Amino acid sequence: MFTKLRNRFLILNLTTISVMMLIAFATIYVIMYLNVKNDINMDLHRIADYQQKGPGDAGHPGSADGIPPKDNGPMQGGDQPPERSISFTVTTDSTGKLIDKESKFTMDEEFYTAALKEALSVGKDIGRFTLDDSRWIFTVKHVGSGEVIVFLDITAQQKILTNLIYTFTAVGILMLIILYFTSRFFANRSIAPVREAFDKQKQFIADASHELKTPLTIINTNADVLLSNSDDTIGNQAKWLQYIKSETERMTRLTNDLLYLTEMDDTRTSMIHSRLNMSDAVENIILTMEAVIFEKHISFEYDIEPDLTVQGNSEQLMQVVMILLDNAVKYTNPKGSVAVTLKKQNTDVLLCVSNTGDGIAAEHLTRIFDRFYRTDNSRARKQGGYGLGLAIAKSIVDQHKGKIYAKSVAGESTSFYVQLS
Repeated sequence: MFTKLRNRFLILNLTTISVMMLIAFATIYVIMYLNVKNDINMDLHRIADYQQKGPGDAGHPGSADGIPPKDNGPMQGGDQPPERSISFTVTTDSTGKLIDKESKFTMDEEFYTAALKEALSVGKDIGRFTLDDSRWIFTVKHVGSGEVIVFLDITAQQKILTNLIYTFTAVGILMLIILYFTSRFFANRSIAPVREAFDKQKQFIADASHELKTPLTIINTNADVLLSNSDDTIGNQAKWLQYIKSETERMTRLTNDLLYLTEMDDTRTSMIHSRLNMSDAVENIILTMEAVIFEKHISFEYDIEPDLTVQGNSEQLMQVVMILLDNAVKYTNPKGSVAVTLKKQNTDVLLCVSNTGDGIAAEHLTRIFDRFYRTDNSRARKQGGYGLGLAIAKSIVDQHKGKIYAKSVAGESTSFYVQLS
């Protein structure tokens, strides 16, 4: 499933970028092509205009058909255009026969004849052809009964456009290769949270099913015992009924915790937050738990700075304190100690709940806030725990944009910290 999702992301990304590159390259090429074309046409017409301004504008008096005779001297009629490419001019009579040529470069007679033949075969006043691996453009000017044909070598310009296509192709392929691996990297990173959430959901469902399976089995077994002794009085069956009631209460607590976690995960559910006195909230929880702690012969110390305030929901934050303090009492060793401190830390308020005991191994510290996670399953079940308390505390702290973390020294103590602003 996730491989298909990643591949869809890759295809969409590559297709989008490819289209954008194609449009960009095509735009650049068209602009370059039009600029080159305009430059070529400008050079061609400047040369042709220069030739027309020569002595043959209105016919040459020394020629019966108006065609100027061969003149090896400099051409008249204005400044000669700069030679940025090889060019030459041929003059024909009314039959298309070559009678004159003008060129600054020495070429074979056969070349001029071949060029004239190519130009006449096009049948247009302007056109292009290839001759001896060179690309030429020509324009025909009608003079008297003959024609003056100007030829311009555009091989260099054509190579520029061809090389531009090759460059765009190479750059495009290279960019697509780089883009593929880059997109794959980011696709995997983008999918990772989805995969993690999906795996957690699967694990959550499996753990919830497992936790519900045990009390349901106990309830079913005790119900069978009751049915097998249907003649006995309720008083005689009280033990089995008490087992059923106990497991029902455990299931109720579990389902309530699960529903609460679901509400906390729902981003649409928002609690009313206000400025509250965190010092008073912690002291109220301590007062409710103090008797229970002393009954277990646990040493209890607390140090609360007065009038420390935070932005949040009073009921939820008191629940966090209750969860951490209850957790500390459960896992404190006999005749151990529990300590609660609340103090100002820079602009934040820091709550610390610590207890002596076996501690938590380093490999468990990063996972103790996961749902249903317990470092000692048998001990947790005996104490009625499901591994949801710390998960609920973390959800509440996260909703308050705070931090919750734990530190532990194996065999000595464990401390939980909550940082709020």
